[in-house]
Amino acid sequence: MIYMNITWGASTSAYQIEGAWQQDGKGPSVWDAFCREPGKILHGDRGDVACDHYNRFREDVGLMSDIGLQSYRFSISWPRVMPAGTGAVNAKGLGFYDKLVDELLAKGIDPLITLFHWDYPLALQHRGGWLNPDSPKWFAEYAALMADKLGDRVEKWITFNEPQVFINEGHLWGNHAPGLKLSLKDGLQAVHNVLLAHGLGCQALRANAKKELKIGWAPAGKTWAPASNKPEDIQAAHDMTFGVPNEDEIFNDPWWSDPVVLGNYPEAGLKAYGDAVPAYTEADMKTICQPLDFFAINLYFCMSKVKAGPNGPEEIAYDGNKPRTMMDWPITPEVLYWSPKWNYERYKLPMIISENGLACMDWVQDDGGVHDAQRIDFYTAYLKQLKRAMDEGVDMVGYYAWSLMDNFEWAQGFRQRFGLIHVDMDTGKRTLKDSAHWYRKVIESNGAEL
Repeated sequence: MIYMNITWGASTSAYQIEGAWQQDGKGPSVWDAFCREPGKILHGDRGDVACDHYNRFREDVGLMSDIGLQSYRFSISWPRVMPAGTGAVNAKGLGFYDKLVDELLAKGIDPLITLFHWDYPLALQHRGGWLNPDSPKWFAEYAALMADKLGDRVEKWITFNEPQVFINEGHLWGNHAPGLKLSLKDGLQAVHNVLLAHGLGCQALRANAKKELKIGWAPAGKTWAPASNKPEDIQAAHDMTFGVPNEDEIFNDPWWSDPVVLGNYPEAGLKAYGDAVPAYTEADMKTICQPLDFFAINLYFCMSKVKAGPNGPEEIAYDGNKPRTMMDWPITPEVLYWSPKWNYERYKLPMIISENGLACMDWVQDDGGVHDAQRIDFYTAYLKQLKRAMDEGVDMVGYYAWSLMDNFEWAQGFRQRFGLIHVDMDTGKRTLKDSAHWYRKVIESNGAEL
């Protein structure tokens, strides 16, 4: 019998579900602008309406209750509450989150708020965005506002979601908003400013809340799996996971999380990036390295398998026989074993899986149901691996399925469906998928139904 004594939840993000892009005084975000650039988003989709959660949140919270969620992770739209990013506050925008939190609490669902899930205020982007040295202070002002407004009822907070993704995809490669193609040097400067923003944001949250908060952050996990159970292969995969294998990108784990938790940039990164590393001070690192209450991480798949070779780790790519999701991501349940295990050993903080899930080819069938057996099989296999990590001592305190509902999947538009709830993007109709009913049983049994 499998029991998992954790908080069970599901995650969303503001731009992906809220819609109401110009309603009630909301300011534009970089994603509002990016979606209007021809050819950037599949099929020309936009998040203008998305799931219309802004206007249907009570219905959606009711569905969360039907599924039995114990917690709901959502993000705040910064330009909805501060249309220019700083200064004037939009009372109606703040009011939406105020009502959402109250509705969640009334249903016995614990809110977990993410402050930044990529929808940066366009007004601040016009002022240089994350390259502006004032950007950490802008974020701290925003964090202080949210702590003052919601910190009397919301205990758990995450500063940034997947910073590797919005920097690399949005600032180096140009595939996501704001669509920049910066040099590595400028990209690393943006990273440093984001890390400073995290630190100042933590300080602002704690200084302005009316209760003691629990704060963490949620990077994207980039994990390699060992090719065998040989100690040398396990060590090789560990070294890849906490190394900097690609010198021309910033998509790795330690460059981000080592400063946040350990207070220093990793030596492997300093060596790999060389002269591109921005100037920084000891005071910067102290600001970045704030006490955290948990370490959240988003996990979907392993990059490849790794074995020990004569000249260091050697990758073994997953071939075409490997099962894959609609995102063409390999299905690798072991990522929920190796990544929590290694990150817990390295950072020694209670852990949360803040996102885990898959895109399937879902549709409402003739009987009115959405029969997503593959999603149930996926979650079952992954959660068994998470239980394995917990059995070996990993302090896992929360698991959040991605996603609560089908939504706007960034550059993929509405093509990819990750939700436990099917959403008809033309009518907005919600339908609980089979996986939602299955997840309710898992939650009720604390994992014994796996």
